[in-house]
Amino acid sequence: MGSEDTEPEVPVDAVGRRVFCGGERATVRYVGPVPPTSGLWLGVEWDNPERGKHDGSHSGVQYFTCSHPKGGSFVRPAKATFGVDLLTAVQQEYLINPEKVLSEDISVSCKKVNWKGVTERSFQDLPSVVLNSSEVNGPGAAGDIRKTLPNIRWLDLSGTLLSSWEDVAAITEQLDKLEGLQLHRNRLTLPSEPSVHTQAFCNLKLLALNQCRLTWPQILECAIMWPQVEELFLEENNITELQRPETVLQTLKSLSLVNNPLVEDSLLSLSALPRLENLNLSGTGISVIRFEDAAPGEQTVMFPALSILNLTNNNISEWFVVDELAKLSSLVKLSCKGNRLVSSDRNLKTARQMVIAKLAQLDILDNCSITSEERRGAELDYIKMFGEEWLKAGGPGQPNADFIKQHPRYQKLIDKYGAPEESELKKPQPSTLKNQLIKITFVFPSDPDRKPIEKKLPASMDVLKVKGLLYRTLKVPAADLQLSYKTPKKPEVEFEINNDQKTLQFFSVEDGDQVLVRWS
Repeated sequence: MGSEDTEPEVPVDAVGRRVFCGGERATVRYVGPVPPTSGLWLGVEWDNPERGKHDGSHSGVQYFTCSHPKGGSFVRPAKATFGVDLLTAVQQEYLINPEKVLSEDISVSCKKVNWKGVTERSFQDLPSVVLNSSEVNGPGAAGDIRKTLPNIRWLDLSGTLLSSWEDVAAITEQLDKLEGLQLHRNRLTLPSEPSVHTQAFCNLKLLALNQCRLTWPQILECAIMWPQVEELFLEENNITELQRPETVLQTLKSLSLVNNPLVEDSLLSLSALPRLENLNLSGTGISVIRFEDAAPGEQTVMFPALSILNLTNNNISEWFVVDELAKLSSLVKLSCKGNRLVSSDRNLKTARQMVIAKLAQLDILDNCSITSEERRGAELDYIKMFGEEWLKAGGPGQPNADFIKQHPRYQKLIDKYGAPEESELKKPQPSTLKNQLIKITFVFPSDPDRKPIEKKLPASMDVLKVKGLLYRTLKVPAADLQLSYKTPKKPEVEFEINNDQKTLQFFSVEDGDQVLVRWS
């Protein structure tokens, strides 16, 4: 602790206020003397505890407490900034850099928000204001924001010096058109009466509160203030156990809980939200999801509107979890990379095929659209992969309960494609080149006089290399070749081979198939 500097005026309500000091943000926990030194000190708790020195004590006296044992310091008032009101910050930011009015680039957790139609560099025409990491501490004079910024629809006040939800409400109640509010990295005290601030957020559709050290009970306590919120970002907070939102968040369509250490047994507390369409649980540590209200192959009443689910970077290792997801009738987009779902051959492509085969309703997996050809190939391979188990479990009659539990969609696939024949069943084989070769007969409808060519090729060969081999014989550029194939089982059906980057195995081309080669 150093000597006394010239003391500036300290706000009478300084305790609890936010300050900026030495490039870091902190909350004032104490104002007063710290003997044996003279003069006034601010006891602060740093947002970044590594900036601190102690727990709020000095020479055996506890002046304030911190959540981290080394998160506190004493600083002179002259070294701390208490910030400025919103309009002062807007003038400082936008008058210094007027081009921001026309070139604002807004993003919320990787989601772009575009506002168009700004034609003049006028505060009254601004549809958005971004004051990320500014020193905003409150609204300023009553009514000034409403007069100066009447058309604001989007406001970013991330990492500011706002201290409480009352401060935020005092700003937003003057922004009648506000639809989106971003408050990342703030430390806001909870309101004593949240319901009195409902009008301040009455038109709010999107709210982003990442890295605000919030718990789920605190979210539920505040949620009454956001009666129309549809998108809620709560990434990297202190959310663990979820409780059911009984009367709040009923309008919610999108919820992001990325990187919160969730108690997975509490996940179903969200399942009754009637409009929830998009749920991001990436990095939450979950390993299991169960919908015990529905038997294998049936549909759950939980998450009735859920169509997009992100489960990336978790601890899911059991395939029954995918079967549980099949109970979600509205699910069309799933992300599940970064888990421990592996197939018996430990091939990532096989694992993708298994997910596709198990989830009939899925259109997009890991941000890649599922084509009709990919789905067909995945489902046929799934039939062959587990055909022997199916036969041992009872086969065409009635498979036993254990098989149905592990493969609830298998019988529907049999109904769709027909039962597998013994010769089609996939059996574990040594991974040698001989076992990977398939015999293909090439025929040439574009040149009827040309004799068919028979070749043995690796099933893992991509289509572009196949076309390269054909070029040596036909002297026709690969770009001009169109391939399709027929199987002995269904010779009347011709299947397209329409992606040069995929393998023969991807299109389910097998030993004994006939590949048709055409060119213009």
